[in-house]
Amino acid sequence: MGVYLVSVDAQDWTGTGEGGHADLAAALDTELERRGLPPYAPRATGEEPPGWFEEKMSPPMDGFDALCRATLTAEERENLLGWTVLVPCALPEGITLPFGSPYTDETLVVGAPYALALAERLAAALALPLDLVPATFANLELTLWFLDGDAERAAPTRPGPWADDLATAFYTAVYLRAAQYSLRHGRPITWS
Repeated sequence: MGVYLVSVDAQDWTGTGEGGHADLAAALDTELERRGLPPYAPRATGEEPPGWFEEKMSPPMDGFDALCRATLTAEERENLLGWTVLVPCALPEGITLPFGSPYTDETLVVGAPYALALAERLAAALALPLDLVPATFANLELTLWFLDGDAERAAPTRPGPWADDLATAFYTAVYLRAAQYSLRHGRPITWS
């Protein structure tokens, strides 16, 4: 059990059954249309990504929140930490929809390009060595790398602020890689 950040495929995004997001997708499209923006539809190509994005959010977030407070504006922090759905399209601002989840009363939809820019700033502030941090998007790849000792073993070879608080580095990497995955594969990301 626990809280996971996961990608949503095109079938589940428009599906009405268990795990489906059709009502949310329709509400988002209505709101986008109201704002003069095109509707959002996940890529439904014959090619599936080699894996799906899934990371378990288990370390304490206090350090990550402190990094966000020190690096981002209050609005940027609220959007980055508060999004419920990340979509791979540019949105001029977060869109709040009246759909609750087990974790929130409303759904905040944020565009992946915006989230990526914020996460890149956090990664730069930590001097996070992105060439060492896994990016193949294998299931639980970051969770295992940070929590099973690979990050701890890599820290002495690449010292920096990231190595002083691996939980903060973990969340920075997760938010960064989630936005990258969303953009690369055209998939929404949500909490499960």
